[in-house]
Amino acid sequence: MKSMANFHPFVLFMYYSAIICVTMLMMHPIILAFSFVGSLTLFAFLIPFRQLMKDVGFYLFVFLLIAITNPIFVHKGETILFFLNDNPITFEAIIYGIFISTMLVAVIFWSKSYSLFMTSDKFIYLFGKTLPKLSLVLSMALRFIPLFIHQIRKVHQTQKTLGLYTSTSITDRLVSGIRIFNSMIMWSLENAMLQADGMKAKGYGLKGRTNYSLFRWHVKDSVMLILIILLLGILLFLHGMNHFTINYYPALTKITLSWENSCQFFIVLVFMMLPTLMEIKENLHWKYLKLKMSHSSIQNSMNQF
Repeated sequence: MKSMANFHPFVLFMYYSAIICVTMLMMHPIILAFSFVGSLTLFAFLIPFRQLMKDVGFYLFVFLLIAITNPIFVHKGETILFFLNDNPITFEAIIYGIFISTMLVAVIFWSKSYSLFMTSDKFIYLFGKTLPKLSLVLSMALRFIPLFIHQIRKVHQTQKTLGLYTSTSITDRLVSGIRIFNSMIMWSLENAMLQADGMKAKGYGLKGRTNYSLFRWHVKDSVMLILIILLLGILLFLHGMNHFTINYYPALTKITLSWENSCQFFIVLVFMMLPTLMEIKENLHWKYLKLKMSHSSIQNSMNQF
């Protein structure tokens, strides 16, 4: 189920723009942790479990790579743990590397779920009138990666069926890989030219051209947009009042939790978990309807007897 996909494209664009900006600009550890959990749980609702494990394994490697690299090259901080090649490895640099990695992985997972919700037709719907050429190029770029991967698999399977890749020689495999890459470059250029010519023939971007769209604004879109603006406004106000300010260098700011801070971080948690809560609500509603239908069918069967 993709409950968020049923919202208007403008609502989706506003939420993801806000969530990515908050994640990148507010470097508070708790905010980054909530953003990471929110992006990962949402992505878990959208894809199969096996694919989720593959993505988590890859980005865990990226996380560890950045977290380890930062203290090796950055030697700021007053708490020296040990020396590596006469360079100090500080506690603050390690902590900063961990949360920089958290921020990066969270933004990646938010972007991946965004690509599942915000399809090319929605993107063109939003920006087709104001920025027709740019929206077309961006929509083609967003759609290009999955098409490229799918086409590589098709070419690989076709050549394998024709009897290629039977040799175990590294040279033969390298030549075959170069052959596939060459064909994919030609296919990409041809596909881009055909799509651009097709859109030009349809009059895309011309003044006075009307567009048919299935997207309509509903009451739930207004409610969701008001909620997003309200939560974002509260977060920006708290950030402007330095409630989310933290220093990593030269010493890590001590994080204290009070009743006031807990309420503020609860607002952050609601903002980060909003799509996941919508998906949970949709799943529970769907299971309730299935249970209700099965109960009704059992009652009808008993009435017949």
